Amino acid sequence: MTRRSATLTLIAALVLACASLAFAQGAQDFPYPNPTRMLVTLPQHPQTVVPATNLTQWNGSFTDLTHAKHTFTMVGTDPSKTDVTSTIPVFVIPIKMVFDKNHGNHTFDPNKNKFKGQSVSVTKTITNSPIFKSNVDFVQGGTNLGKTQYIDAFQRGNFWGKNVKKNNKYHVLLGKVTVLAEQTIHCNTSDCAVGNEFGKTVGLMDINHFDAIVQGYISKFTQIQPNTLPIFLTYDNYLTSGGCCIGGYHSANGSQPGGQTYSVSTVVDQGSGVFSQDTAALSHEIGEWMDDPFVDNQVRCNDNSILEVGDPLVLDDHPYTVNGFTYHLQDLVFLGYFGAPTSTSVHKWLSFQNDEKHVCPGQ
Repeated sequence: MTRRSATLTLIAALVLACASLAFAQGAQDFPYPNPTRMLVTLPQHPQTVVPATNLTQWNGSFTDLTHAKHTFTMVGTDPSKTDVTSTIPVFVIPIKMVFDKNHGNHTFDPNKNKFKGQSVSVTKTITNSPIFKSNVDFVQGGTNLGKTQYIDAFQRGNFWGKNVKKNNKYHVLLGKVTVLAEQTIHCNTSDCAVGNEFGKTVGLMDINHFDAIVQGYISKFTQIQPNTLPIFLTYDNYLTSGGCCIGGYHSANGSQPGGQTYSVSTVVDQGSGVFSQDTAALSHEIGEWMDDPFVDNQVRCNDNSILEVGDPLVLDDHPYTVNGFTYHLQDLVFLGYFGAPTSTSVHKWLSFQNDEKHVCPGQ
């Protein structure tokens, strides 16, 4: 299992085996018993239109343990200089995956399917989660970071020692979710299949093919502008790049400050050892979007060259029960993991759950 994120050129080198033969044969399972679990980034795409509005963002810097200075761009405002709440408009675009009879004969629909024990759709269960709702009081090591959204609580903890402790109005929130019209992808090509991964029947589709379709959706919906975050949501569907399994990614069309950021996540039925169950992949990707929205914050780590806060703790999920449903939220590393002064974070921890005990390799 890999715990690192990668651009497309590197992903192929990390996966365990090539799945092209399985696709060509219409196989129901990939030909290896232990699929790679990945959440990845894609390089920036070109931007063709100059936007009227930009994503709310701020620039900062830190000097790491090797005495190298790194600059970064994050979502929101500078926590050391402001005491305000930033709210980012959010669009969730559910995607129904339909595999024809030659490629698995199965449909995965987040607007129709339900998680076990739930009376509402997968989409509704996810939009009711602590990713989007302020329905959990996050108390970390005895310090109350607020009854707020998960990624906001993480970011408050990330910069707790950088004035957030006294600036209690500082928040970076996702706005009330607008669910746009569900889109349907018909999987009828050689890079689509239905397989069995982690004990679940899942759809499988090449990430390049999928992202090309997503680009069309971004253009289709005029509501999607650079000051908003579109989230594309699939159910029981992994992406592939030479092999399975990619649970999600984030990227940008264009660079800062005017690029269009976006994120893709799958939500998979719960189960022991299941990768990307319910909100695990989503929490990973939104956390990384928050701290590296344009996928260009460079760091000096042997295991990762960009500031991706979810990669070091893939599968380190923590349960939170809300309204009778238990969501799984992945732990995320603080800036100190990348060699910044640990005085920045709450309790000088290296991660939100205090699960990371060492700074990144190479520091």
